[in-house]
Amino acid sequence: MTIKDITDHLESIAPAQLQESYDNAGLIVGHPTTEVTGVLTSLDCTEASIAEAKARGCNIVVAHHPIVFRGLKRFNGSNYVERTVIKAIREDVAIYAIHTNLDNVRHRGVNERIAQRLGLQNLRLLKPKNEEGTVGSGMVGELSAPLDADTWLAYLKNKMELRVIKHTAPVAEPVVTVALCGGAGGFLLNDAKAAGAQAFVTSDYKYHEFFDADGDLMICDIGHYESERFTTQLLAELLRKKFPTFAVLCTEITTNPVHYFL
Repeated sequence: MTIKDITDHLESIAPAQLQESYDNAGLIVGHPTTEVTGVLTSLDCTEASIAEAKARGCNIVVAHHPIVFRGLKRFNGSNYVERTVIKAIREDVAIYAIHTNLDNVRHRGVNERIAQRLGLQNLRLLKPKNEEGTVGSGMVGELSAPLDADTWLAYLKNKMELRVIKHTAPVAEPVVTVALCGGAGGFLLNDAKAAGAQAFVTSDYKYHEFFDADGDLMICDIGHYESERFTTQLLAELLRKKFPTFAVLCTEITTNPVHYFL
């Protein structure tokens, strides 16, 4: 099996052309014809990820976030991006990223996985980009029963395995309709309001942006890593289903750069 076999399958689910213009999804390090010894899936790709892949017999890291977003002009190890790329080349470990193209698909994408974790029903895209409703941003669905604000927050914390939630004041009505977007989804706030959501689950909100809830819904900022952490398992499942006899491993490293003192 080659790297191209792996990437072709993933791109049959989330075509590369669906990534946003600013993104850098795709094969970042490595050659498509290389024979694969094993795959390590992860949310991020760091120096530690390369070392883990090597130690566990994998020669490709399939990550959600691209390690390289902008062009690299030097390779002297002055920052973590350069060091990771240098280490990957030295260790002969390929790096593949499947980022906003996996965010933008309705089925088997990042946001569907979050919705499944929350047990939402009647799923649809929050902001469709095609008539079929198969491509777009975010997700919206309904809980099986209404929850008051405190019960909803406890439920969200449990289902997403969170340590903390930053949120705005709850609305008067119970939470039934939930909008969500893995990663930084603040650009979808008006769509969440238009969908009639009582809660909007996403991350990376700045202080003044919380005011934009304006009493229409409850913004629940759960953290970027926390919102997308289950993508690691999603990627492994997509590959194991297609290649059931092949070694596909999930990272055992927590790559979250944000720490909490509680």
